[in-house]
Amino acid sequence: MNSPSNANTINLAKDPLVIASSNTHKIEELRALLPDGIQLIGQDALGVVGPEETGCTFIENALLKARHAAAATGLPAIADDSGLVVTALNGAPGVKSARYAGEDASDHDNCLKLLHALNNQSDRRASFHASLVFLTHADDPDPIIAQGRWPGEILSSPRGSEGFGYDPLFFIPHLRRSAAELSQQEKGSLSHRGQALTILIAALMERYPQ
Repeated sequence: MNSPSNANTINLAKDPLVIASSNTHKIEELRALLPDGIQLIGQDALGVVGPEETGCTFIENALLKARHAAAATGLPAIADDSGLVVTALNGAPGVKSARYAGEDASDHDNCLKLLHALNNQSDRRASFHASLVFLTHADDPDPIIAQGRWPGEILSSPRGSEGFGYDPLFFIPHLRRSAAELSQQEKGSLSHRGQALTILIAALMERYPQ
């Protein structure tokens, strides 16, 4: 696929965008939150294998993934890098949230390691962070960057069956529920990714009016 000859001619209602992710849960969540009419293609469907995530921050990794997907496909790219930041663990698991318990760790493995790390710890404060990036092409010098932050606390045991990742352990005090006890719609209106996507969409519509 070839990138548009002029980035300013991008039509969000017609031109496909590649999502620089292989996480099916994350792709489904982004698709549910984006406006109807935006054509999204997961990078796996285009044979793209994600790059090694070597950044120290969520923004660095999001940019790295977006540039890689755009270069491999010739399409404008959206990338997300997100994770859990725990106060008592000096920000861990942070950018290593998906591989906290190892490169091939499951959500269950990561949650167990987190509970073990916080054993007998009274400070349970944590927050989910998300950085979203939109690039028109791999060498785009002016990417759109949006960030969201969702504060909460870490439970001592899992609650709920919805969501993914650390959702069963992430407690929202004012709701008295875990993220895994929220519907997709509720989570989308509150979450770090939902916040970042709202900012990103507004910036996209301003830059590329239809």
